[in-house]
Amino acid sequence: SLSLSLSRSPSPLHHSLQLYWFTVEFGMCRQNGKPKAYGAGLLSSFGELQYCLSDKPKILPFEPEKMCDTEYPITSYQPTYFISDSFEDAKEKMRKFAASIPRKFSVHYNPHTQRMDIIDRPEQLMRLATTAQSELGSLVAAISKVC
Repeated sequence: SLSLSLSRSPSPLHHSLQLYWFTVEFGMCRQNGKPKAYGAGLLSSFGELQYCLSDKPKILPFEPEKMCDTEYPITSYQPTYFISDSFEDAKEKMRKFAASIPRKFSVHYNPHTQRMDIIDRPEQLMRLATTAQSELGSLVAAISKVC
């Protein structure tokens, strides 16, 4: 069986691809104690949907670290699925895993543009700190007027 393997190295790109596959495409989650499918690959294939809910595949707990090391076929039903206890549980585990990935940048949500900005240069840090200082000053002024 053909397996997708762009890289055997534990690079962030490799991790992202693996996590995408086992969540967005073939994700499963418990709801009221019962396994439910939410991945697009499962929801678009009646046969695989039935298969994933049967006793044939291996169903493992949702663990991003293990997902990153699990190979998968792209031309047949998945031999392994990962199931989370809840969407909240999956989000928390993904956040924790993402925070553990070493990187030479940070990200910041800009509410004015509704975008995530990559912070990877000293001048960006200074601009962000200046903005935060200004907003904090406005907050302190508002508090002193109200209280």
